[in-house]
Amino acid sequence: MNDKLEKQDGHAFEEVISIIEKARENAFRAVNRELIHLHHDIGEYVSRRVTDGSWGKAEVKNFAEFIQDRYVGKGFSLSNIWRMKQFYETYQGNEKLATLSRELTWSHNMQIMSCKTEEEREFYLTLAVRNRYSLSELKRQMDSALFERTMLSDITNRLITDRNEGLTALRDSYVLEFLDLPEHHKEKDLRKAIVTNLKDFILGLGNDFAFVGEEYRVQVGNRDFFIDLLFLNRELCCLVAIELKLGEFEPEHLGKMEFYLEPSTAM
Repeated sequence: MNDKLEKQDGHAFEEVISIIEKARENAFRAVNRELIHLHHDIGEYVSRRVTDGSWGKAEVKNFAEFIQDRYVGKGFSLSNIWRMKQFYETYQGNEKLATLSRELTWSHNMQIMSCKTEEEREFYLTLAVRNRYSLSELKRQMDSALFERTMLSDITNRLITDRNEGLTALRDSYVLEFLDLPEHHKEKDLRKAIVTNLKDFILGLGNDFAFVGEEYRVQVGNRDFFIDLLFLNRELCCLVAIELKLGEFEPEHLGKMEFYLEPSTAM
């Protein structure tokens, strides 16, 4: 009886913990929005002063020192004041991006500010907010040129949309530098490395993918075949089979994949 009560109490306690964690997260987000809003307003103030000619580099330096005399910390250093000015000018007149920027930390925003175009900034802002990327994950995606690869894939997919609209959910190329494989490796080494680093690999594929299994057995008649990697794509409501091959593409590789797609093939 006591064990039963303890389990019931434990379940109730877990619910309270969940409430506390949610409240803490909401509080952090609220504080972060105010901080980003503050940086935006300071950037606007400095930008107006510099633009109308009343301030130069010396005045901005004096301004930074004035604030630091009253507020201890690196947040108001001279270099950061200039970044605030850049931050304001980058999103000036674009309320959509300005709103997205307030959902991320200052470090996230500084990373995204290095983007060359507004389209690229919007891409990474949206991606980071939607997926709640850590700063290190955001850097990894940017270093792997995810935006460029996605844009190139979208161009290719638009050319084949009439044939199959579902293909737009998949990208044509994936950067697997995080696997840290030697230059000469086997297919099984590649598969094992992908499974070991599954989280990063799935992020490279897209957030609608869920892992089903490796060397997944498919039985046809009395014969067994094995798919290297099998995923479920929730957006497309379908299974995605991946066959790993090293070297140049051969026609029989495509034939094997088409075999898996046959209605008679049992999974």
